[in-house]
Amino acid sequence: MNKQNRFEQVGIDRLIRLTWLEKTARMALAGMDAKGIEQQLAESLAGEFPTAQNPSTRGSLSKTITILMRTWVRVPPDLRSLRDAGLDILKAKGRGASRPVHWGMLGAVYPFWTSVATQTGRLLRLQGNLGAAEVQRRLKEQYGERELVARRVRYVLRAFHDWDVLRETGRKGVYEQGTIDSVDDDSVGVWMVQAYLNSRRDRSAPLSEVYDDPSLFPFKLKRCVPEILSHRSPQIEIVHYGFDQPFIKLKN
Repeated sequence: MNKQNRFEQVGIDRLIRLTWLEKTARMALAGMDAKGIEQQLAESLAGEFPTAQNPSTRGSLSKTITILMRTWVRVPPDLRSLRDAGLDILKAKGRGASRPVHWGMLGAVYPFWTSVATQTGRLLRLQGNLGAAEVQRRLKEQYGERELVARRVRYVLRAFHDWDVLRETGRKGVYEQGTIDSVDDDSVGVWMVQAYLNSRRDRSAPLSEVYDDPSLFPFKLKRCVPEILSHRSPQIEIVHYGFDQPFIKLKN
């Protein structure tokens, strides 16, 4: 998956649990090589899949490992500096930074994750809950009328539930807001802004919109003035257009 087409692909085709991403990042931080991480994931996750002898199950395990590896180990070249900074934050901040950092990295590598999060956040703001069919309908408008899109939206929504950022209501297939993390640490917040920009095709956004973007619905980010953003992240550039709110963009 290269930089050009990751924005067009519906790349998440399996449930991705937060604990699995945490395990992958820990091994990367321990200095294990890619082959060793892949082997450890295959061994440790085998029990999560019901029948190891079933060819479809082996395929599910393999596809899951591919997503985990691409997120934290075999990342696209243009995201390696983001990955390295994210690992540094996980090492320094521990579990307190886990959910926001894994959310940001997965969304940068797989913009489809961010697209589902955007529609989820919009529906939560609009009506306080959402049904899977509503999100699927909106994503089909963006990615095309394909059953593939509907299935993969379900995987992402199940992941949101697994991460506890969505919770089930009493009605089948209807979710409400789950946990909201307050991100008060500047280093984590600035990194999340950088990850957010990497999840956008144009790699830019009005600063006034970033902190209220619906794709960040599980988080309440501390707002930073532009100077702090550009100081803490050399990848972020502040652009002023007249008297309007500044834009932030990633440097080439």
